[in-house]
Amino acid sequence: MSPTPAPASTPAAMPAPDPTMRHRIAEATLTVRRPDGTPLVDAEVTVEQTRHAFAFGNIGFDFVGYANGETDADPDSPFGGASPAQAEHLADLWLDLFTTATLPFYWAGFEPERGRPDTARLRRAAQWFVDRGATVKGHPLAWHTLAPDWLRELSTDEVEVALRGRIRREVSDLAGVVDTWDAINEVVIMPVFSNEEHRNGITRLCWERGRIATIRLAFEAARAANPSATLLLNDFNLSSAYECLIEGVLEAGIAVDAIGLQSHMHQGYWGEERTLETLERFTRFGLPLHLTESTLLSGDLMPPEIVDLNDYQVASWPTTPEGEERQAEEIVRHYRTLLSHPSVQAVTYWGLTDAGAWLGAPVGLVRADGTPKPSYDALHGLVKGEWWLRPTTARTDAEGRVAVRGFLGDYRIGVAGAGAASFALDSAGALTREVTLAP
Repeated sequence: MSPTPAPASTPAAMPAPDPTMRHRIAEATLTVRRPDGTPLVDAEVTVEQTRHAFAFGNIGFDFVGYANGETDADPDSPFGGASPAQAEHLADLWLDLFTTATLPFYWAGFEPERGRPDTARLRRAAQWFVDRGATVKGHPLAWHTLAPDWLRELSTDEVEVALRGRIRREVSDLAGVVDTWDAINEVVIMPVFSNEEHRNGITRLCWERGRIATIRLAFEAARAANPSATLLLNDFNLSSAYECLIEGVLEAGIAVDAIGLQSHMHQGYWGEERTLETLERFTRFGLPLHLTESTLLSGDLMPPEIVDLNDYQVASWPTTPEGEERQAEEIVRHYRTLLSHPSVQAVTYWGLTDAGAWLGAPVGLVRADGTPKPSYDALHGLVKGEWWLRPTTARTDAEGRVAVRGFLGDYRIGVAGAGAASFALDSAGALTREVTLAP
C-alpha cells in the first residue's frame, strides 16, 4: 500500500533542495583486491563511470522504424519522430547522452484494428534500446487521447473489459524488456475532455466510473501482469486538482510507484522559483517525482493566451540562432534545478530532434538536419562532463585502498596487467566498498 500523504504541517520531513547535490554524490573508500583476494598495494588504478543512477531520458520514437529495419517513414504514424533514414546518425547522439527511452504505446496507433496489436514491432524497438544498455518506459497504458475508434462502438462495460485486457496484455508481453509504464495519463481532464468531434471510449468510461475507479483499473491490471513493474500516475495539470486526485488515489490504497509531472514549456521557461515550488507541492506525498515530458523551445514562444497547446497551429515553426542560445541556457538551469531536489528521480526530455517534433515546435536538442544545437552540447556538458567521472588515475595505499568521489551510478576500476572490476556508488555520502579484480 502506498504511503499516506504527509500533512502540510510537517514540511521538515520533506527533502529540501540542495544546489550542491550532495544527495547525489558518494565519497567512497574502495579496497581493491587481486583475484587471489590479497590487497592491491601501492598500485596505479584507473577509475571511470559507466552509467548514471539518475534516469536521464528522452523519447525513443525516432528509432521504432529503424530498429525494425524499415527504410521509409510511416505517414500515418501517430507517434511523430524522425524518419528511419535519419535514425542511424541520431542513435549515436541519443546513446551518448541518455539512459532511459520512452516508447509509444498509444492505443489508437498500437491497435487500430481490434485484435491486431503492434506488439512485435514495439518489442523489437524496446529490445534495441536494452541491447545498448538503456532502460525502457512504455507510454501510456490508459489515455483518452489517441484511444482507438473501435472503442466507441462498445458499451461502457465492454470498454472497461477491453482496457483491462489491453493493459494486462502489453505489460505481460513486454515484461523483462519494458518494466516501467505510465499506467494512466492525464486523468484530471479525462472525464470532461471535449476537444474532439465525438467522445472517445476512455473519456466515457472515466465519466461514468469516476477518476479514482479508472485509475484503480489501470494500476491493478498492470500490477497483476507484472508485480515488479514501476507504475506512474502522469499528468500535465499540475494544479491543486492533481494534488487532490493524488490524495484520493493514495487514500484509496492504490499502489503508485512514482508521480509523473509534465513540463512542456512551449510558452516559456518556468524559472527556478516556479519549478521548485511545483516540486515542493508534490514532494509531500513521499513518492519519487519523474519529470516525464520536459521541453524548451529554440524558436518563437507560443502566445501565453493559448490554453490547450494543441490548439496552436502554425505553418512553420523554425529554430532560430537567438532561440537556440536561450534554449541552451535554460536547459542547464532547468536540469540543475531538477537535480537539486532529492525527490526527483528521473527527467525525460520530450524530443531529440526537431524532425517530427510534437506540434512541429522547435523543441529538439538537434536540428531537423541532424546537427546538434547548443542545448545538446550544454546538456552533454552536464551529464557527461560536470556530473560524470571520466577515466581517472589514482594510486592505492598500503592497504589497497583508494578514494573515489562521483555521482551515484555504476563504475569500473582497472589495473594494467591485474584485471578489472565493476562496482556501484549507490548511496550518497561516505561509503566503503570492496572489489576483487577479475583477470
